[in-house]
Amino acid sequence: MTLEILTSDTLSPLRHGFITRKGGASSGVFAGLNCGLGSSDQREIVNINRERVAEAMGVSPEQMAFVHQVHSADVKAVPHRQDETVKADAMVSATPGTLLCILTADCQPVLFADTDAGVIGAAHAGWKGAIDGVLENTVEAMVTLGAQRENIRAVIGPSISQRAYEVGPEFLDRFIDEDPENARYFANGVEGKYHFNLPHFGMDRLRNVGIADASWTGHCTYSDAKRFYSYRRSVHQKEADYGRLVSVIRL
Repeated sequence: MTLEILTSDTLSPLRHGFITRKGGASSGVFAGLNCGLGSSDQREIVNINRERVAEAMGVSPEQMAFVHQVHSADVKAVPHRQDETVKADAMVSATPGTLLCILTADCQPVLFADTDAGVIGAAHAGWKGAIDGVLENTVEAMVTLGAQRENIRAVIGPSISQRAYEVGPEFLDRFIDEDPENARYFANGVEGKYHFNLPHFGMDRLRNVGIADASWTGHCTYSDAKRFYSYRRSVHQKEADYGRLVSVIRL
């Protein structure tokens, strides 16, 4: 079955994609293209899914770069050893042929490119990584490799939308304590709850660090079970585990 690869003109002409769950070999709660070795899915099946992604992007599986994502603000330059023991939540590269791969299931996958300088980046930005600076750190790491801040473009892929992202007052307090202006990313919910706009928060963090061309694809992972995995949806449905989407970019 053919993979469904969402792309953005913003990152053209680079090979990239926010890849949906369609076209994979996994079954059960993971049905589709689960690319997360951290799930309880069969390892050999996950590797088959990853091989399909590599083929679609015109690289070998050995050219796929992953990190052990831990909701940090840490960024690693690639190439590095591809055994996923490196703990970080973003990667940058100026090495042609390297496919940067980020796994998500509600958090923001963010792909970056300065095509003039030949530098790319990819980040996993949940609320914790975003507030701690993973997006800003990715931009700085790209500049270190020769990118020009004004030439960097960034696209946020399928993420949980504000309508689906209900949080408690302690979550709101964490953001207000950092900056009272962060209140604008919250809408009132019911019974003392709030709804957090993660993509809007991510876009503003990017723009505040000098990335004028930043956008979100507009896809909500929680609301479209046929196309996307969602951690929060799996919790609400009392499922034992959940799949991981992969987002990729290469020079």
